[in-house]
Amino acid sequence: MKFGPVSPRDALGATAVHTLRQGLLVLKKGTVIGAAEVAALEAAGVSNIIVVRLEAGDVSENAAAAEIARAVAGEGTRTDRAFTGRCNLFAQQAGVLVVDKACIDRLNRVDEAITLATLPDYKPVVAGEMIATVKIIPFAVAAAHRDAALAAIQNKPPIRVAPYKLRKIGVISTKLPGLAEKVIEKTIKVTRERLAPTGAEIVAERRVPHDEVALAQALDAVLNEGAELVVIFGASAIADRRDVIPSAIEKVGGAIEHFGMPVDPGNLLLLGRARDRLVLGAPGCARSPKDNGFDWVLMRMLAGIPVGRADITGMGVGGLLMEIVTRPQPRDEPVAGAGRVAAVVLAAGRSTRMGGPNKLLAEVDGKPLIRIAVEQALASRASPVIVVTGHQGKETEAAVAGLDVKLVHNPDFAQGLGTSLKAGVAAVPAGNDGAIICLADMPGVNAALIDKLIAAFDPEKGALVVLPTLEGKRGNPVLWSRRFFPDLTAVEGDVGARHLIARYAEAVTEVPVEGPAAFTDVDTPDALQALKEEKTGVK
Repeated sequence: MKFGPVSPRDALGATAVHTLRQGLLVLKKGTVIGAAEVAALEAAGVSNIIVVRLEAGDVSENAAAAEIARAVAGEGTRTDRAFTGRCNLFAQQAGVLVVDKACIDRLNRVDEAITLATLPDYKPVVAGEMIATVKIIPFAVAAAHRDAALAAIQNKPPIRVAPYKLRKIGVISTKLPGLAEKVIEKTIKVTRERLAPTGAEIVAERRVPHDEVALAQALDAVLNEGAELVVIFGASAIADRRDVIPSAIEKVGGAIEHFGMPVDPGNLLLLGRARDRLVLGAPGCARSPKDNGFDWVLMRMLAGIPVGRADITGMGVGGLLMEIVTRPQPRDEPVAGAGRVAAVVLAAGRSTRMGGPNKLLAEVDGKPLIRIAVEQALASRASPVIVVTGHQGKETEAAVAGLDVKLVHNPDFAQGLGTSLKAGVAAVPAGNDGAIICLADMPGVNAALIDKLIAAFDPEKGALVVLPTLEGKRGNPVLWSRRFFPDLTAVEGDVGARHLIARYAEAVTEVPVEGPAAFTDVDTPDALQALKEEKTGVK
């Protein structure tokens, strides 16, 4: 292959290496120079142009890319038309991508001009998804190198898509006191969504006590109903090969093939078999839709790809999938006398919906609204109580005068709630494990409600965000673990932190409450008047 600068006339029949712009002339990279291009170059005053010209023994980039792509494309794949030295491969069907890394490494080492890239091995793919690309870097490659690349494939395509084969899934959930039925419902919903792209569906489902005998009976029944693979969601994590779930599998004549995996989240996965059908003891993370080690094993099994001990123990590299927010983290030693949970009362707003007056200074039954909220926080287990002021800061401070609170002024209150969150969280002492964010315009939130949320806060058990609920509706205040303080301080505008609750759903604990207190704020003059009438009994 000849490469270099030549005059426009000497470029006839060659290919432009770079895009050239001069005056009104635009000559794109890869253009084969013909008579019209020669004339245009000369008219534009171009004295030379860098071109490439193939010689005997060269194979054009597109021809070489297409040949190699066809050779590497196996079952369930198709190749696209080659262009600019690139030929892409696509999945023809939904399934799991399987690649022969050793073969692909051999091919990529033949010559620097020839490259092949793929998606990760064992990645679930859908029909039409791009899974690999062959790229010839220069405009041509020596035929000898093309032949060497084809020889490296050894007549066995290294890229294929294994189609999903298992269609009938059984699901068993065990129950213990304290495990809400809605947790099981959510798990079933997440499982159906996880299975949907594979074409598999749940054909048998059981919910039984977390007991070896009950579970064995359920497993026997689900197998009798034709389940090709059974997933068991335990109310309690599997701690040992002798625990309830593995014992139940053995009780029906099954066997445990492997317990544990070097993938996080997903460590506590159990692989078993009963009546020559697969049984998975699901780790707790399998209740979440987020990618985890359970997905890695489940998808391979659904595609009929064998998964054994060697496969699972080989998943460690790349197995740290994400931070596990529900896992305890080391923290500083607590400050002497500090409570585990602080209360941050947000009282910096401008009361714009009130049409003028600061609602927090309005008196209800002889007390400013802000003082009512702060007194309830002080009467709770929360300590210290931090009050964030902003609009009419001095007046707000006067309204809570004499109370044992830490005052923090937010000079940026006009920029929204996020600035007050940042100021309040920053003031929480290092010894506190978390903070309960209270809104000063919710006078119905009393010490008992705050204490109920604090009682449910348990970082070591994954209860990192605690909030009240009533008939499925979530309210305020919300208790946040210190782990999320950086997220809270990053909140901008006036939207609050609701999006964080959705992002960290696995860390959220809901506490059922009665009455409207956790859902009622005083935002309007009518709401304020109604509150006064309720407290005084006078209309």
